[in-house]
Amino acid sequence: MATTSVGSIDFPQRKATGLRFQDRRRLFLLALTIPAVVYVVLVALWPLAQGIWYSFFDYNLLRGGGRRTFVGLANYAELLTDSTARRALINTFVFTFAAVALEFAIGLGLALLLWRDGRFNRICLAFLLIPVTITPVVVGLIFRALLAVDYGFFGYYLAEWGISGPRGFLASTTAALPVVILIDVWEWTPLVALILLAGLKSLPGDILEAASADGATALQRFRMIVLPLLLPTVFLALVLRVMDAFRVFDIIFVTTGGGPGDATNSLMVFGVKQGLQFFNIGFASAIGNVAILCIAVLCAVFTLLIRRADVRANER
Repeated sequence: MATTSVGSIDFPQRKATGLRFQDRRRLFLLALTIPAVVYVVLVALWPLAQGIWYSFFDYNLLRGGGRRTFVGLANYAELLTDSTARRALINTFVFTFAAVALEFAIGLGLALLLWRDGRFNRICLAFLLIPVTITPVVVGLIFRALLAVDYGFFGYYLAEWGISGPRGFLASTTAALPVVILIDVWEWTPLVALILLAGLKSLPGDILEAASADGATALQRFRMIVLPLLLPTVFLALVLRVMDAFRVFDIIFVTTGGGPGDATNSLMVFGVKQGLQFFNIGFASAIGNVAILCIAVLCAVFTLLIRRADVRANER
């Protein structure tokens, strides 16, 4: 080993490792990411690839030996020809647009009301977030109990007064879907309000104060300053809720099970029934793939709309 002399003392020189600090740091970060990548591949990408592969086959577990017959796009075509599948797809779109629109409108109003810092607003925000902490299955069970016509706190009196009918709202072919939408709105509106409130609190206050000093009204400040600056937060809230609402399953499965008839049958409920009740894996895989494709298209549409609105706001 080579030595370096300083005065009369010899110090051994350390051998060069051949790797710079930046290279060692990159290898360390790569080693940290490998478990996450493996997890994503095993839990997300591999099942997704299997679902895409199975969707091209007539594959039913009830058949002996698990035989599979290649059918191409027949499972996807059945989604358009089967009346139950079409109704489930329409119900899913109606549920998504109605629920997200109501949640955004009410959430934006609540965020504006809670914008100013204060003890009362902080207390209201704490109580407002209670529905978000409850799982959708429990929320569905709570509302099913509340709306039950024989013992429900609300359902009994609504049926007695002739408002809901003798079997209740959840058993009505016309009222079941709106009621399920309102249940979803009750649970997830606080989340939208919290996201929008975070965006409102990050807005620069000096711009709003300057606009107020120039004589701009509250509506003008909101339309010309607050809303354009809030567009990235609006995009985040809408995309998160659209992705979650389109794959709704828990609330519908617990409250109505997709009924009465097909009144509340959603795409995910229909897919779960095909896969776990009738063991039609090929058709169920096609349903799941169509749901993923629809979510991607909706998110792309929201991206284009928000980007166009942002461009228009910046051109003013």
